[in-house]
Amino acid sequence: MVSAKSSDTASYPTSTASPSPRPRWVKYEPDDVHHSPFVVFYEITRACDLVCQHCRACAQPKPHPSELSFDSACGLIGQLAEFRRPPLLVFTGGDPLKRPDVYDLVRHARQVGLTTALTPSATPLVTDQAVHDLREAGISRLAVSLDGIDASTHDAFRGVDGSYDHTLSIMAAARQADLPMQVNTTVTRRNVGQLDAMAQMLADEKIVLWSVFFLVPVGRGLAEQRITPTEYEQVFERLWHHAESQPYAIKTTEAPHYRRYVLQRDGDPQRGDVAGRAERAPIGINDGKGVMFISHTGQVFPSGFMPIQAGRYPRQSIVDVYQNSEIFRKLRDPDLLGGKCGACEFRHDCGGSRARAYALTRDPLAAEPDCAYLPQSWRIGS
Repeated sequence: MVSAKSSDTASYPTSTASPSPRPRWVKYEPDDVHHSPFVVFYEITRACDLVCQHCRACAQPKPHPSELSFDSACGLIGQLAEFRRPPLLVFTGGDPLKRPDVYDLVRHARQVGLTTALTPSATPLVTDQAVHDLREAGISRLAVSLDGIDASTHDAFRGVDGSYDHTLSIMAAARQADLPMQVNTTVTRRNVGQLDAMAQMLADEKIVLWSVFFLVPVGRGLAEQRITPTEYEQVFERLWHHAESQPYAIKTTEAPHYRRYVLQRDGDPQRGDVAGRAERAPIGINDGKGVMFISHTGQVFPSGFMPIQAGRYPRQSIVDVYQNSEIFRKLRDPDLLGGKCGACEFRHDCGGSRARAYALTRDPLAAEPDCAYLPQSWRIGS
Protein backbone atom coordinates (compact mmCIF):
# COMPACT_ATOMS: atom_id res chain seq x y z
CA MET A 1 0.00 0.00 0.00
CA VAL A 2 1.02 3.61 -0.53
CA SER A 3 2.31 5.63 2.39
CA ALA A 4 1.07 9.12 3.16
CA LYS A 5 3.25 12.14 2.49
CA SER A 6 5.07 13.26 5.60
CA SER A 7 5.28 16.78 6.96
CA ASP A 8 8.25 18.02 8.97
CA THR A 9 6.44 21.13 10.14
CA ALA A 10 3.18 19.67 11.40
CA SER A 11 2.80 18.96 15.09
CA TYR A 12 0.06 17.09 16.89
CA PRO A 13 -1.13 16.64 20.46
CA THR A 14 0.00 13.41 22.07
CA SER A 15 -2.87 10.99 22.69
CA THR A 16 -3.13 9.11 25.94
CA ALA A 17 -4.58 5.67 26.54
CA SER A 18 -8.27 5.42 25.88
CA PRO A 19 -10.42 6.05 28.98
CA SER A 20 -13.22 3.74 30.02
CA PRO A 21 -15.86 3.27 27.30
CA ARG A 22 -18.91 5.50 27.34
CA PRO A 23 -22.38 4.28 26.40
CA ARG A 24 -23.33 4.46 22.73
CA TRP A 25 -26.23 6.80 23.53
CA VAL A 26 -23.87 9.63 24.53
CA LYS A 27 -24.16 12.16 21.70
CA TYR A 28 -21.14 12.32 19.39
CA GLU A 29 -19.65 15.83 19.48
CA PRO A 30 -17.32 17.40 16.86
CA ASP A 31 -14.30 17.23 19.19
CA ASP A 32 -14.80 13.48 19.61
CA VAL A 33 -13.09 12.96 16.22
CA HIS A 34 -9.72 13.29 17.95
CA HIS A 35 -10.17 10.19 20.11
CA SER A 36 -13.05 8.15 18.62
CA PRO A 37 -14.44 7.54 15.13
CA PHE A 38 -18.12 8.19 14.62
CA VAL A 39 -18.41 5.26 12.21
CA VAL A 40 -16.23 2.22 11.46
CA PHE A 41 -16.69 0.21 8.29
CA TYR A 42 -15.54 -3.38 8.73
CA GLU A 43 -15.21 -5.29 5.46
CA ILE A 44 -15.78 -8.75 6.88
CA THR A 45 -15.19 -10.40 3.48
CA ARG A 46 -14.40 -9.50 -0.11
CA ALA A 47 -16.43 -12.39 -1.45
CA CYS A 48 -19.34 -11.14 -3.59
CA ASP A 49 -21.45 -12.42 -6.46
CA LEU A 50 -21.89 -9.01 -8.12
CA VAL A 51 -19.49 -7.28 -10.51
CA CYS A 52 -20.23 -3.63 -9.71
CA GLN A 53 -18.64 -1.22 -12.16
CA HIS A 54 -17.53 1.21 -9.43
CA CYS A 55 -16.35 -1.36 -6.84
CA ARG A 56 -13.51 0.07 -4.76
CA ALA A 57 -12.58 -3.44 -3.60
CA CYS A 58 -12.65 -5.37 -6.90
CA ALA A 59 -14.58 -8.03 -4.97
CA GLN A 60 -14.23 -11.70 -5.98
CA PRO A 61 -16.52 -14.77 -5.76
CA LYS A 62 -14.42 -16.51 -3.08
CA PRO A 63 -13.14 -15.22 0.29
CA HIS A 64 -9.47 -14.33 0.65
CA PRO A 65 -7.41 -17.06 2.38
CA SER A 66 -6.12 -14.47 4.89
CA GLU A 67 -9.59 -13.22 5.85
CA LEU A 68 -9.80 -12.71 9.60
CA SER A 69 -11.11 -15.74 11.48
CA PHE A 70 -14.22 -15.56 13.62
CA ASP A 71 -12.16 -15.29 16.83
CA SER A 72 -9.97 -12.54 15.34
CA ALA A 73 -13.02 -10.68 14.08
CA CYS A 74 -14.59 -10.85 17.53
CA GLY A 75 -11.39 -9.51 19.04
CA LEU A 76 -11.45 -6.61 16.59
CA ILE A 77 -15.07 -5.82 17.45
CA GLY A 78 -14.16 -5.93 21.13
CA GLN A 79 -11.44 -3.33 20.58
CA LEU A 80 -13.93 -1.01 18.87
CA ALA A 81 -16.01 -1.05 22.04
CA GLU A 82 -12.97 0.30 23.94
CA PHE A 83 -13.11 3.70 22.25
CA ARG A 84 -14.06 6.51 24.62
CA ARG A 85 -17.12 7.03 22.44
CA PRO A 86 -17.93 3.62 20.84
CA PRO A 87 -18.60 3.99 17.10
CA LEU A 88 -21.40 2.90 14.85
CA LEU A 89 -20.16 -0.34 13.26
CA VAL A 90 -21.10 -1.02 9.64
CA PHE A 91 -20.57 -4.58 8.40
CA THR A 92 -19.70 -4.32 4.73
CA GLY A 93 -17.85 -6.18 1.98
CA GLY A 94 -17.82 -7.67 -0.61
CA ASP A 95 -21.10 -9.12 0.47
CA PRO A 96 -21.35 -9.67 4.24
CA LEU A 97 -23.85 -12.49 3.71
CA LYS A 98 -21.19 -14.51 1.91
CA ARG A 99 -19.69 -14.99 5.36
CA PRO A 100 -21.65 -17.73 7.19
CA ASP A 101 -20.83 -16.40 10.67
CA VAL A 102 -22.18 -12.90 9.96
CA TYR A 103 -25.12 -13.39 12.34
CA ASP A 104 -22.78 -14.41 15.15
CA LEU A 105 -20.57 -11.37 14.48
CA VAL A 106 -23.63 -9.11 14.71
CA ARG A 107 -24.67 -10.75 17.97
CA HIS A 108 -21.17 -10.31 19.39
CA ALA A 109 -21.16 -6.61 18.46
CA ARG A 110 -24.48 -6.16 20.24
CA GLN A 111 -23.16 -7.99 23.30
CA VAL A 112 -20.21 -5.58 23.62
CA GLY A 113 -22.53 -2.58 23.26
CA LEU A 114 -22.09 -1.47 19.64
CA THR A 115 -24.83 -0.22 17.33
CA THR A 116 -24.56 -1.96 13.97
CA ALA A 117 -25.67 -1.65 10.37
CA LEU A 118 -25.09 -3.93 7.39
CA THR A 119 -24.75 -3.43 3.63
CA PRO A 120 -25.72 -6.64 1.80
CA SER A 121 -25.32 -7.16 -1.93
CA ALA A 122 -28.61 -7.55 -3.77
CA THR A 123 -28.42 -11.28 -4.51
CA PRO A 124 -30.64 -14.28 -3.72
CA LEU A 125 -28.72 -14.69 -0.45
CA VAL A 126 -30.81 -11.87 1.03
CA THR A 127 -34.04 -13.76 1.68
CA ASP A 128 -36.92 -12.62 3.87
CA GLN A 129 -35.61 -15.08 6.48
CA ALA A 130 -32.10 -13.61 6.28
CA VAL A 131 -33.47 -10.11 6.89
CA HIS A 132 -35.51 -11.38 9.83
CA ASP A 133 -32.47 -13.18 11.27
CA LEU A 134 -30.32 -10.05 10.95
CA ARG A 135 -32.94 -8.09 12.83
CA GLU A 136 -33.08 -10.74 15.55
CA ALA A 137 -29.27 -10.80 15.77
CA GLY A 138 -29.23 -7.08 16.49
CA ILE A 139 -28.75 -5.12 13.25
CA SER A 140 -30.19 -1.61 13.64
CA ARG A 141 -30.26 -0.64 9.98
CA LEU A 142 -29.94 -2.25 6.56
CA ALA A 143 -28.39 -0.29 3.68
CA VAL A 144 -28.85 -1.29 0.05
CA SER A 145 -27.59 0.24 -3.17
CA LEU A 146 -29.96 1.57 -5.79
CA ASP A 147 -28.19 3.22 -8.72
CA GLY A 148 -30.96 3.86 -11.21
CA ILE A 149 -34.64 4.47 -11.60
CA ASP A 150 -35.03 1.29 -13.65
CA ALA A 151 -33.55 -2.18 -13.99
CA SER A 152 -31.60 -1.43 -17.16
CA THR A 153 -29.62 1.39 -15.53
CA HIS A 154 -29.08 -0.27 -12.17
CA ASP A 155 -28.26 -3.77 -13.44
CA ALA A 156 -25.72 -2.44 -15.95
CA PHE A 157 -24.00 -0.63 -13.10
CA ARG A 158 -24.03 -3.69 -10.82
CA GLY A 159 -22.96 -6.10 -13.54
CA VAL A 160 -25.68 -8.74 -12.90
CA ASP A 161 -29.19 -8.97 -14.34
CA GLY A 162 -31.87 -9.08 -11.67
CA SER A 163 -30.00 -6.96 -9.13
CA TYR A 164 -32.61 -4.18 -9.33
CA ASP A 165 -35.47 -6.57 -8.56
CA HIS A 166 -33.53 -8.15 -5.69
CA THR A 167 -32.91 -4.67 -4.24
CA LEU A 168 -36.63 -3.86 -4.23
CA SER A 169 -37.33 -7.24 -2.62
CA ILE A 170 -34.82 -6.53 0.16
CA MET A 171 -36.45 -3.17 0.82
CA ALA A 172 -39.85 -4.83 1.06
CA ALA A 173 -38.47 -7.47 3.43
CA ALA A 174 -36.94 -4.77 5.63
CA ARG A 175 -40.30 -2.99 5.86
CA GLN A 176 -41.97 -6.25 6.77
CA ALA A 177 -39.36 -6.85 9.49
CA ASP A 178 -39.69 -3.25 10.74
CA LEU A 179 -35.97 -2.78 10.08
CA PRO A 180 -34.91 0.81 9.20
CA MET A 181 -33.67 1.05 5.62
CA GLN A 182 -31.02 3.26 4.04
CA VAL A 183 -30.51 3.56 0.27
CA ASN A 184 -27.08 4.31 -1.18
CA THR A 185 -26.83 5.77 -4.69
CA THR A 186 -23.56 6.41 -6.53
CA VAL A 187 -23.80 9.39 -8.88
CA THR A 188 -22.09 9.03 -12.26
CA ARG A 189 -22.87 10.06 -15.82
CA ARG A 190 -25.03 6.95 -16.08
CA ASN A 191 -27.68 8.19 -13.67
CA VAL A 192 -27.18 11.90 -12.92
CA GLY A 193 -30.28 12.72 -14.96
CA GLN A 194 -32.41 10.30 -12.92
CA LEU A 195 -31.89 11.71 -9.41
CA ASP A 196 -35.15 13.67 -9.24
CA ALA A 197 -37.14 10.62 -10.32
CA MET A 198 -35.28 8.45 -7.80
CA ALA A 199 -36.00 10.94 -5.00
CA GLN A 200 -39.72 10.68 -5.74
CA MET A 201 -39.57 6.89 -5.98
CA LEU A 202 -37.82 6.57 -2.61
CA ALA A 203 -40.54 8.64 -0.96
CA ASP A 204 -42.83 5.62 -1.35
CA GLU A 205 -40.28 3.12 0.00
CA LYS A 206 -40.36 4.31 3.64
CA ILE A 207 -36.59 4.67 3.87
CA VAL A 208 -35.00 6.68 6.69
CA LEU A 209 -31.94 7.95 4.80
CA TRP A 210 -30.80 8.48 1.21
CA SER A 211 -26.99 8.47 1.11
CA VAL A 212 -25.78 9.87 -2.20
CA PHE A 213 -22.24 8.77 -3.07
CA PHE A 214 -20.02 10.73 -5.43
CA LEU A 215 -17.54 8.66 -7.39
CA VAL A 216 -13.95 8.30 -6.21
CA PRO A 217 -11.74 6.84 -8.98
CA VAL A 218 -10.40 3.77 -7.18
CA GLY A 219 -10.71 0.05 -7.94
CA ARG A 220 -13.16 -0.59 -10.77
CA GLY A 221 -14.36 2.99 -10.35
CA LEU A 222 -11.42 4.11 -12.48
CA ALA A 223 -13.45 3.23 -15.56
CA GLU A 224 -16.53 5.21 -14.52
CA GLN A 225 -17.11 8.79 -15.57
CA ARG A 226 -17.31 11.39 -12.82
CA ILE A 227 -19.64 14.33 -13.16
CA THR A 228 -18.07 17.80 -13.49
CA PRO A 229 -17.65 20.33 -10.65
CA THR A 230 -20.43 22.43 -12.19
CA GLU A 231 -22.70 19.39 -12.26
CA TYR A 232 -21.95 18.81 -8.56
CA GLU A 233 -23.47 22.22 -7.80
CA GLN A 234 -26.53 21.33 -9.86
CA VAL A 235 -26.91 18.01 -8.04
CA PHE A 236 -26.48 19.77 -4.68
CA GLU A 237 -29.33 22.11 -5.58
CA ARG A 238 -31.64 19.17 -6.29
CA LEU A 239 -30.56 17.29 -3.15
CA TRP A 240 -31.22 20.36 -1.01
CA HIS A 241 -34.63 20.75 -2.66
CA HIS A 242 -35.49 17.14 -1.79
CA ALA A 243 -34.03 17.41 1.72
CA GLU A 244 -36.60 20.11 2.39
CA SER A 245 -39.54 18.18 0.99
CA GLN A 246 -39.05 14.41 1.22
CA PRO A 247 -40.02 12.24 4.24
CA TYR A 248 -36.46 10.90 4.65
CA ALA A 249 -33.07 12.43 5.48
CA ILE A 250 -30.41 13.01 2.81
CA LYS A 251 -26.65 12.93 3.20
CA THR A 252 -23.72 12.87 0.80
CA THR A 253 -20.68 10.58 0.86
CA GLU A 254 -17.37 11.81 -0.59
CA ALA A 255 -18.98 15.19 -1.35
CA PRO A 256 -18.53 17.19 1.85
CA HIS A 257 -18.84 20.37 -0.22
CA TYR A 258 -22.60 19.74 -0.14
CA ARG A 259 -22.35 21.08 3.42
CA ARG A 260 -20.79 24.29 2.06
CA TYR A 261 -23.58 24.58 -0.50
CA VAL A 262 -26.26 24.29 2.19
CA LEU A 263 -24.52 26.57 4.67
CA GLN A 264 -24.22 29.25 1.99
CA ARG A 265 -28.02 29.19 1.89
CA ASP A 266 -28.36 29.41 5.67
CA GLY A 267 -29.58 25.84 5.75
CA ASP A 268 -28.85 22.85 7.95
CA PRO A 269 -26.89 20.08 6.13
CA GLN A 270 -28.34 17.59 8.61
CA ARG A 271 -31.95 18.54 7.94
CA GLY A 272 -34.36 15.63 7.89
CA ASP A 273 -34.64 14.14 11.36
CA VAL A 274 -36.73 11.01 10.98
CA ALA A 275 -38.10 8.96 13.84
CA GLY A 276 -36.26 5.66 14.17
CA ARG A 277 -33.13 6.65 12.28
CA ALA A 278 -29.66 6.35 13.80
CA GLU A 279 -27.76 9.36 15.04
CA ARG A 280 -26.31 11.55 12.27
CA ALA A 281 -22.65 12.51 12.27
CA PRO A 282 -21.86 16.11 13.17
CA ILE A 283 -20.72 18.47 10.44
CA GLY A 284 -17.01 18.08 9.65
CA ILE A 285 -16.77 14.28 9.50
CA ASN A 286 -14.51 13.20 6.65
CA ASP A 287 -12.08 10.48 5.55
CA GLY A 288 -9.98 9.68 8.63
CA LYS A 289 -11.76 12.36 10.63
CA GLY A 290 -14.45 10.43 12.46
CA VAL A 291 -14.29 7.66 9.84
CA MET A 292 -12.21 4.47 9.82
CA PHE A 293 -12.20 1.45 7.50
CA ILE A 294 -10.90 -2.04 8.36
CA SER A 295 -10.31 -4.56 5.59
CA HIS A 296 -11.09 -8.27 5.53
CA THR A 297 -7.45 -9.00 6.45
CA GLY A 298 -7.22 -6.43 9.25
CA GLN A 299 -5.62 -3.52 7.37
CA VAL A 300 -6.72 -0.14 8.70
CA PHE A 301 -7.40 2.83 6.40
CA PRO A 302 -8.87 6.34 6.79
CA SER A 303 -11.79 5.21 4.60
CA GLY A 304 -12.67 2.52 2.12
CA PHE A 305 -11.83 4.90 -0.72
CA MET A 306 -8.36 5.93 0.51
CA PRO A 307 -5.78 3.10 0.21
CA ILE A 308 -3.24 4.56 2.64
CA GLN A 309 -2.58 1.88 5.21
CA ALA A 310 -2.32 3.30 8.72
CA GLY A 311 -1.92 0.05 10.63
CA ARG A 312 -2.92 -3.57 10.84
CA TYR A 313 -4.94 -5.59 13.32
CA PRO A 314 -4.12 -7.72 15.32
CA ARG A 315 -0.50 -6.54 15.14
CA GLN A 316 -1.62 -3.10 16.33
CA SER A 317 -4.45 -1.83 18.50
CA ILE A 318 -7.34 -0.39 16.49
CA VAL A 319 -7.73 2.38 19.09
CA ASP A 320 -4.05 3.30 18.91
CA VAL A 321 -4.03 3.38 15.10
CA TYR A 322 -6.97 5.78 14.98
CA GLN A 323 -5.66 8.07 17.70
CA ASN A 324 -1.95 8.12 16.91
CA SER A 325 -1.13 7.17 13.31
CA GLU A 326 0.34 10.01 11.29
CA ILE A 327 -2.19 9.94 8.46
CA PHE A 328 -5.21 9.98 10.78
CA ARG A 329 -3.75 12.91 12.74
CA LYS A 330 -3.12 14.89 9.57
CA LEU A 331 -6.59 14.26 8.19
CA ARG A 332 -8.12 15.52 11.43
CA ASP A 333 -6.45 18.93 11.04
CA PRO A 334 -8.15 21.04 8.32
CA ASP A 335 -5.48 23.72 8.72
CA LEU A 336 -3.01 21.36 7.01
CA LEU A 337 -5.04 21.27 3.79
CA GLY A 338 -3.39 22.59 0.66
CA GLY A 339 -4.51 24.71 -2.27
CA LYS A 340 -7.88 26.38 -2.17
CA CYS A 341 -9.17 23.92 0.46
CA GLY A 342 -6.56 25.26 2.88
CA ALA A 343 -7.67 28.84 2.16
CA CYS A 344 -11.39 28.08 2.23
CA GLU A 345 -13.56 29.56 4.97
CA PHE A 346 -15.56 26.30 4.98
CA ARG A 347 -12.56 24.00 5.55
CA HIS A 348 -13.66 23.03 9.09
CA ASP A 349 -17.20 22.18 7.94
CA CYS A 350 -16.29 20.69 4.57
CA GLY A 351 -12.61 19.95 3.94
CA GLY A 352 -13.27 18.39 0.53
CA SER A 353 -13.09 14.69 -0.26
CA ARG A 354 -9.71 13.61 1.01
CA ALA A 355 -10.11 10.28 -0.83
CA ARG A 356 -10.74 11.96 -4.18
CA ALA A 357 -7.85 14.37 -3.66
CA TYR A 358 -5.56 11.40 -2.98
CA ALA A 359 -6.89 9.35 -5.89
CA LEU A 360 -6.22 12.14 -8.40
CA THR A 361 -3.11 13.82 -6.95
CA ARG A 362 -1.54 11.24 -4.59
CA ASP A 363 -1.62 13.91 -1.90
CA PRO A 364 -4.35 13.30 0.71
CA LEU A 365 -4.17 16.97 1.78
CA ALA A 366 -4.50 18.46 -1.71
CA ALA A 367 -7.46 20.56 -2.78
CA GLU A 368 -10.73 18.81 -3.66
CA PRO A 369 -10.52 18.29 -7.45
CA ASP A 370 -14.30 18.33 -8.01
CA CYS A 371 -15.26 21.54 -6.20
CA ALA A 372 -16.29 24.62 -8.20
CA TYR A 373 -16.23 27.01 -5.23
CA LEU A 374 -13.56 29.73 -4.99
CA PRO A 375 -12.71 30.79 -1.42
CA GLN A 376 -13.37 34.41 -0.53
CA SER A 377 -9.67 35.09 0.05
CA TRP A 378 -8.88 33.99 -3.51
CA ARG A 379 -11.41 36.22 -5.23
CA ILE A 380 -10.25 39.24 -7.17
CA GLY A 381 -10.64 42.40 -5.12
CA SER A 382 -11.11 40.59 -1.81
